Amino acid sequence: MKKIEIISATPELLESPFSGSIMKRAVEKKIVEINFHDLKNYSSSKKKQIDDYQFGGGSGMVLMVEPIFNCINFLKKQDEYSEIISMTPDARILDQKTSNKLSISGNLIIICGHYKGIDQRIRDNFVTMEISIGDYVLSGGELPAAVLCDSIVRLIPGVLNDETSALTDSYQDNILAPPVYTRPSSFNKMEVPGILLSGDQKKIENWREKKSLEKTKKIRPDLLNK
Repeated sequence: MKKIEIISATPELLESPFSGSIMKRAVEKKIVEINFHDLKNYSSSKKKQIDDYQFGGGSGMVLMVEPIFNCINFLKKQDEYSEIISMTPDARILDQKTSNKLSISGNLIIICGHYKGIDQRIRDNFVTMEISIGDYVLSGGELPAAVLCDSIVRLIPGVLNDETSALTDSYQDNILAPPVYTRPSSFNKMEVPGILLSGDQKKIENWREKKSLEKTKKIRPDLLNK
C-alpha cells in the first residue's frame, strides 16, 4: 500500500479535499494511506513556534528548519520514501508526466510551504522534487498538495471504477481530451454528433482523435511541440 505523508503548518485545511469522492474511496479500499502531520507537534519550543523572521530583513515569515527536519527524520525512521516533495510556486509546474511517474513510485513525503516559504536548508538537503501547480501564489501549499495527491491517486490501479478512464484524460499523450456527451441525445434542439450514436467504434475513435487535435491546436498548441 502506497503511503503519502503530508507535512503542514495548517493540516486542518487538508481535511475536506480528502474526505470525499475518489480520495476517500482509495483510503477506504486500503490502496493508499494518507497521513497529515502538524508541524507544531515537531517543534521543540515551549510555544510550539514553527516560523520566524527571515535573515537579512524583509517582510513575511519563514517556516523554520527544525520542525520540518524533526518531522522528516521521524518519518524516515518509520519507512522508506521515494521522494520528498516541496510544494512551492518557484518550481516546475506539475504535469501529467510527473503525476504518472509518482503514481508508480514508492511512498511520498509532501511538504506544504507557508508564509514566505520554507527554510532553504530543507530544500537544499532533504527535498528531492519541487512542484508548483501554476504561475501564481496561494497562502500555503495545502491546496496544491491536495491537487498533487488527487492527480497521483486516481492513476493507481483499483482506485477508479474504470481503470482505462485515466488513460484517456487530457495531457496523457500531450493532447487535450475530445468533447464528451451523455443522455439525452437531443435537448432544446441541441444535438449530440451523430457519429457518436453510430456504434461504429473505429469511426468514433477517428472522430475523437480529430477533435482532440483541433482542440489542442486551438487552446494549447504548445503541447504539440513537446
